[in-house]
Amino acid sequence: MEKISSETALHAPEAPAQRSVSLVGLIMHPGNEYRFFLGMPRDMRVLLVTNMIYAFVLPVIEIFVGAYIMRSSNDPTIVALYQLTVYAGIPLTFLVNGFLLNRVRISYLYSFGMLLSGLSMLVMMTLENLSAAGVGIAGILMGCSFGFFWANRDYLALATTHDGNRNYYYGLETFFYTLTFILVPFVVGAFIAQSESAAWFNGNITRAYQAVTIVVFILTILSSVVIQQEKFRNPAQPRFLYFRFHVLWKKMLGLAGLKGLAQGYLVTAPAILVMRLVGNEGSLGVVQAVSGVVTAFMLYILGRFTGPRHRVFILTIALAIFLAGTLANGLLFSALGVIVFVLCKVLFQPLHDIAYFPIQMRVIDVVSRIEGRNEFTYIFNHEFGLFVGRLIGLGLFIVLASYVSEAFALKYSLIVIAVMQLASVPVARHIIRECNRLDK
Repeated sequence: MEKISSETALHAPEAPAQRSVSLVGLIMHPGNEYRFFLGMPRDMRVLLVTNMIYAFVLPVIEIFVGAYIMRSSNDPTIVALYQLTVYAGIPLTFLVNGFLLNRVRISYLYSFGMLLSGLSMLVMMTLENLSAAGVGIAGILMGCSFGFFWANRDYLALATTHDGNRNYYYGLETFFYTLTFILVPFVVGAFIAQSESAAWFNGNITRAYQAVTIVVFILTILSSVVIQQEKFRNPAQPRFLYFRFHVLWKKMLGLAGLKGLAQGYLVTAPAILVMRLVGNEGSLGVVQAVSGVVTAFMLYILGRFTGPRHRVFILTIALAIFLAGTLANGLLFSALGVIVFVLCKVLFQPLHDIAYFPIQMRVIDVVSRIEGRNEFTYIFNHEFGLFVGRLIGLGLFIVLASYVSEAFALKYSLIVIAVMQLASVPVARHIIRECNRLDK
């Protein structure tokens, strides 16, 4: 009864005064928040703890692998090629994962994905020459690790939550992701910069990257152990491959394509911009850290005190911040412009996720009931919507950088992507209305 009343209180309409008292309670009595967390279902808590540990790994993979390639090759198209092969490996692995779910426990597949990310980093760091072929192989390996990780993470997030507590789930998760994306780049960037200036590892900067990779691998082992503490159930229905879908799901795929457009850039452009206009990896960490811990706490508060009806508003704010950052970068195209852009990026991504993922899960809830299909069907199919968007976004960058100029691509293509992203707002609003209508 206590858990039910907590969730009801979280999402029931509140008067402004009541909400303000709750916010004061959050600040003054953090122990209450821990008790609130303990009131959530055990399987949801185990999943969150696993993801919190792995949150220390993701910034290294997403930021410093790109910076390492950029440093070693000095070629932004090689960085883009790496990201393209990563994205090519993800949907392929979603497909393989769907078949393996009929035979292997989902927690084992989840652990394998996390361990494979550390292994793919080791492969990258042992390459003597960063040729297109070598980078491509390392990228596909990393894509496979992301595929196993995200396919099973998304299914478990869907299975262990409901529409009423998903804002809280993603708010808490993005709270930790945002903290780690601030702290980890700062610490790792400072370590790499100090290694270079103090001539640690006999002046071999690759050794510094390898040391970071070892720490990453240890964290993936720890997170893999934690996820085994709960017996998660695999999807009940074995079939997950379909080619015809409800019209609502097709609209969700359009929203996924728009999200993918930005993703293609946000793992490539920041590292290139910082290396070109700001400085080395130490600067990369400092730029991320400037956004401050305030962002993380803002995200937690949003997850804690908002409900389904606030998602479009949060999405709108996120996209407006992203557009502002791209305009600052394009108009200034200087160290200051990059700093403003990265600050906006740090705000945009988690805000967008808090709104986007619950909308996606809500659509899966509704459409899977209508069509009577395995929920993994939609998680698998959703990845292709993202992939198409990523392919278009990265393809645009590669074409502009190769046939116009790198500066033109870094200046203006981001603005184009940000403007296109604004279409997400009316699409998301329409999708939510359709979900509410069909779920009556």
